[in-house]
Parts: sequence; structure tokens; C-alpha cells
Amino acid sequence: MSEPLDLNLLIALDALLTHGSVTAAAERMNLSVPTMSRTLNKIREMIGDPILVRAGRVLVPTPRALALREGTREVVERARALLRSGEDFDLRTLERVFTIRADDGFISTFGPVLLRRMMEAAPLVQLRFNAQGQQDVESLREGLIDLDIGVIADIGPEIVRQALFRDRFVAAFRVGHPLEQVAQITPELFCRYQHVTVSRRGRTSGPIDDMLQALGLSRQVIAVAPTFAEALSIARETDLVVSVAERLTQTGRYGMRTRELPVATPPVLISQAWHPRFHADPANQAIRALVREACEMSI
Repeated sequence: MSEPLDLNLLIALDALLTHGSVTAAAERMNLSVPTMSRTLNKIREMIGDPILVRAGRVLVPTPRALALREGTREVVERARALLRSGEDFDLRTLERVFTIRADDGFISTFGPVLLRRMMEAAPLVQLRFNAQGQQDVESLREGLIDLDIGVIADIGPEIVRQALFRDRFVAAFRVGHPLEQVAQITPELFCRYQHVTVSRRGRTSGPIDDMLQALGLSRQVIAVAPTFAEALSIARETDLVVSVAERLTQTGRYGMRTRELPVATPPVLISQAWHPRFHADPANQAIRALVREACEMSI
């Protein structure tokens, strides 16, 4: 089995063939002359040719070295271009599809802002939004989705998370609802009305119910919807009260009334998550920056 190719030897060979001098090649590569001499010996062993031979007081390339010179220069330049491709990255010329997994609240509220920023900064990029479902490492690892946005659980050190903003839950109801006449809803009044809740898993209780239970109260939940949009649509056309994330439903609550919840609930941290193998990718970095900007602009 052949030994793996050392790119540093190719770079050294390119320097030696360009300058025809061990001293000059050592200066170019910031090496000592003895170190460059040892590198030349390694190259000679690898190729099976002396490469440079003494002719009087100078070194001259062998026929084998002359045959390798152009090819070596091309390989080294291509490697350098590949490694500095991130430096030459231009978002405006990027043609790529990015897949973002997020819930309907994020898409409807922050999606338009994100798309406006993207159309200015990256006019050739396309965004594909996927409905939020079960969080998993595999989709991020395999590149099936580029970003997972929402309340991101700690699914292990393999996934990178970045906080975007904190949200809180509020109560929403239709225009003309009896609660519209009340400036501040009490726990007792809150429980007097029927409710629609939001749960992708069909759960009928959560932190709000835990806080009410601590007060010896309970509310009547008669409907469960999988998304904020569907729950808000139900509340808009009925007397049901819905509790939703405030910032994530800025758009969805248009034309409805909002009040503070009568009980304190834990704040909701909205984050974006990605796999470490895309952490240094300039294109992914740019999209993540646009997402952050969209969230900041929508405050």
C-alpha cells in the first residue's frame, strides 16, 4: 500500500523547482536551510529522482523535475484556491437551496422579513421551509435540513445551538369577546371561558394548567390544534380563548385581541440549531446571520 501524499512536500517541491535553490525555497516557506535540505531528501526518496543536482555553484533541475514543474505548480495553486475559497465567498452569486425546519409561527412572522433580507443579500438563494416535527440529529447531520428553528431541546453535544430571542405566552380571543372589556384577566375569569390549545402531540394540558392547579383552579379545554395558525383561526371564529407565543404569532393575531395571562409561565427560548460539520461553511454562516437579523428586525 502506498504512503499517503503529504501536501507539504508538494508545496516544498514547488518552491524548490521555482527558485532552484534550497536557501531561497527555505526563505519562501519560512524554514531553516537544514530543514529544507531534509525535505528535499524526502522528496527525492518519494519520487526516486535527485530533482536538483549541482552544476558548478548552482543547482539545476533534472529532466524529471522539469516534467513535474508545471503539474506541481497547478496542483499547489488549486489546493490553495480550494482552502481560501471561503475568503472569496460572495453571497450575491450563491446559487443554493437551504432547508429550514420551523413551526408555522416562525414562518409566518419572521419568514417575510427573512425573505426580504435574503432577496437583497442573496438573490439567487432559495429557501425551503419544512414543518416542525420530531427533533432529530440525523436530519441535521445528513444535511436534510440546514437549520432547525424553535424550542430546541438539548439533543446532545453533536448539535450547535444559538439563542435567537425569548418569547412568552399570552391569551388571545376574537374582537367582541366578553374578555375585551377587561383590562386584566384574573385566574378565575380565565377559567370561566372554554379554551383551544396548541400541541403537535395532542396534549390538552401544559405549564398554564400546572400554574392554575397550584391555585386550585382548572380550565376547560375543548379543542386541541397542532399549530398556532389553526388554533388562532378557531379562536377568531368562536368564543374560545387561545394561549399562544406572543412574538411567534405577531402576524397570526392580526385583528384579534390580546391580554396578559393571569398566571406566570416560564419564558420560551427560541434558538436555531445546526450540525458542526456546517459550522464553518460560509454559505451556512451567511444564512444563519440573516436569520438573526430577521429576528432582531422583528422586535
